[in-house]
Amino acid sequence: MLTWQLCNFDALSARHWHDIVRLRMEVFVVEQNCVYQDVDGHDVMHGVRHLMGTENGQLVAYARLLPPGLTYDNVSIGRIVTKSSIRGRGLGHQLVGQALSLCEDLWPGVNVEIGAQEHLQDFYASHGFVAFSEPYLEDGIPHVDMRLDKA
Repeated sequence: MLTWQLCNFDALSARHWHDIVRLRMEVFVVEQNCVYQDVDGHDVMHGVRHLMGTENGQLVAYARLLPPGLTYDNVSIGRIVTKSSIRGRGLGHQLVGQALSLCEDLWPGVNVEIGAQEHLQDFYASHGFVAFSEPYLEDGIPHVDMRLDKA
């Protein structure tokens, strides 16, 4: 069972920040063999929230919630990641569900947009997201923009 915690950057402990960056690099840089600028300046911006899912005291799931206008016109969820050792248990769906619920609490009625890795399009579609762009390369990985309409 995951325990959820939501913080802005200033409320993160040094340990939390270390664990977040380690998990993001473990998956996005090492596992996916993708060299890119992960720490992009958005983590510290006003209104951004960090959703952490821990199990047995270890960070195993994470997502970054961004307010409207920061990366998309609408709310955005990014850096959605689960530790490889917990995959296959449905915890990624729990992470996205938790992130969407919190986005609704923080920004009621606002659409949610994501830049999804193309191979995860069906996963996000199962949460109501619909593609609204053609596939494009981001950091060498095919992506597609997807939106969850709240109207």
